[in-house]
Amino acid sequence: MALTVGTKAPNFTVKDTNGNTVSLSDFSGQKVVMYFYPKDDTPGCTKQACSFRDNYAVYQDKGIVILGVSKDDESSHQAFTEKFSLPFPLLADINGEIVTAYDVDGGGYAKRVTYAIDETGKIVHVDASVNTGTHATDVLTALGF
Repeated sequence: MALTVGTKAPNFTVKDTNGNTVSLSDFSGQKVVMYFYPKDDTPGCTKQACSFRDNYAVYQDKGIVILGVSKDDESSHQAFTEKFSLPFPLLADINGEIVTAYDVDGGGYAKRVTYAIDETGKIVHVDASVNTGTHATDVLTALGF
């Protein structure tokens, strides 16, 4: 069962696509959309990532940070990012720290769940019924944009 609206988003520290250390607390004071997905470069995950890529400018205009999270490693994320020109970081949750904290463990992979987190670190939207092709616009609509 995914975390619920109103819950404080658990902090974490992992590496991103480029090997940078990233913590949720780095984005304090900013809106964050963190989407979990099962595996790099698979059909549904690619559609979902490309949905965010294609709407990235809108997210930037609204001051919203996008973070993709899977249990894939940095090299897998790098290849996926390069192949599809993804402009946002993917977090390498290879030990399942974030997947566990956000209760999206699918048994060796991350379930497809998205969390919107406000500037104070509270979860304001949860989407566990993702349409991969329209996901980025669905999230914007749910957030009132």
